[in-house]
Amino acid sequence: MRPVNLIPPDMRRGDSAPLRTGPLAYIVLGALALALVGVTMLVLASNEVSEKKDELVTLRREDVAAKARAEALAPYAQFQAMSQQRVETVASLANSRFDWPRVMRELALVLPDDVLLTDLSAGAGGGEGGGEGLGDVLGPSLELNGCTSGQDAVARFVTALKDIDGVTRVGLQSSAVGEGGEASGEGGEGCSAAGFDAQFQLVVAFDAAPVPVAAEGEATPEPEVESGEEEAEGSEEG
Repeated sequence: MRPVNLIPPDMRRGDSAPLRTGPLAYIVLGALALALVGVTMLVLASNEVSEKKDELVTLRREDVAAKARAEALAPYAQFQAMSQQRVETVASLANSRFDWPRVMRELALVLPDDVLLTDLSAGAGGGEGGGEGLGDVLGPSLELNGCTSGQDAVARFVTALKDIDGVTRVGLQSSAVGEGGEASGEGGEGCSAAGFDAQFQLVVAFDAAPVPVAAEGEATPEPEVESGEEEAEGSEEG
């Protein structure tokens, strides 16, 4: 005999109960969920864009403020650069100054008694010169003309000149022995009176000394210092 369920269909429970609304409700619920997710993502994206825009505005304001501060501090930076340049220029000039008084004092100390200087000239260097004895003299130099008792005395004087602080080389341009100071030029009478007949011309080079530098960076020779027979004799007495 086949069983028959006497409970009305709308009051049944369990698996055998029929769907009241069907699958349409689940479809609508899924669509609403997707719509909610989409709206949420749109709101988050919109908030992020707004934050980036606010950040961009802030950065632009900071950039304008930084440029204003830089323009306000520009004179100080220019003054600092100018001050640094002047300090370097003064230091360069101080380092390039050559101590001629010291050289003259040392020359007077090493000058032998049997040597008479008839002419002395000094130059800052940085150019050609020096004659056959030295070639090109790049640093300061002294050119000495004088007379002495003989060639041996000339050699001793050359050795004595090398004892001056800063001397790098001594060049013998000429050395001749003549009676009565024939080759002495302006100092002939003094050499004859002293009984010296050996005439010499020497160049003393200070190659290691710095050369004065002009503003354009070119070497500028200092004014030449010349002294005649009277100054040479004064150095000999010193």
